[in-house]
Amino acid sequence: MGLGDLKKELKKLDKEKLVDLIADLYKKNKSVKELLDFYVNPNEKELFLKYKEKVYEAFYPKRGDRFKLSDGKKAISDFKKLEASKELLSELMLFYAETGVRFTNEFGDIDEPFYNSIASVYSSALSLMNKENILDKFADRARQIVDDTSGIGWGFHDELGDIYFEFYN
Repeated sequence: MGLGDLKKELKKLDKEKLVDLIADLYKKNKSVKELLDFYVNPNEKELFLKYKEKVYEAFYPKRGDRFKLSDGKKAISDFKKLEASKELLSELMLFYAETGVRFTNEFGDIDEPFYNSIASVYSSALSLMNKENILDKFADRARQIVDDTSGIGWGFHDELGDIYFEFYN
């Protein structure tokens, strides 16, 4: 069934049935709950802090000792789906890169896939900021990320530098 078919079926329902359906989805699906909570009470800053913590825990988990970059990228993706401001999304993406760099500097060289993930999110963040005309607001942080990679292997510093200079002259 496609979206058009779903809309046709939903239009057949009366208001009470729609409310019951949405309430049932709210109870059974965590992502629907979060979306509707944000819809009813759009506190972007609170939502941002929640997702920032998820990104942080991807690198520094409370349980176990193994980072999970996929959890950090999923947090960014989920935050994006909630359609919060592009500025906060950019900030979250930069935080991912900053945290990855900090992690590397604390624990030593990791591996190429790790650095590729950080570079990919960093590049996406700068692309988004460029599109939204907010590069200037994040210039110092974007530069600091590159500076903090000095001495890290795998060509990581050079790659982030290239990305940085693609957006900042």
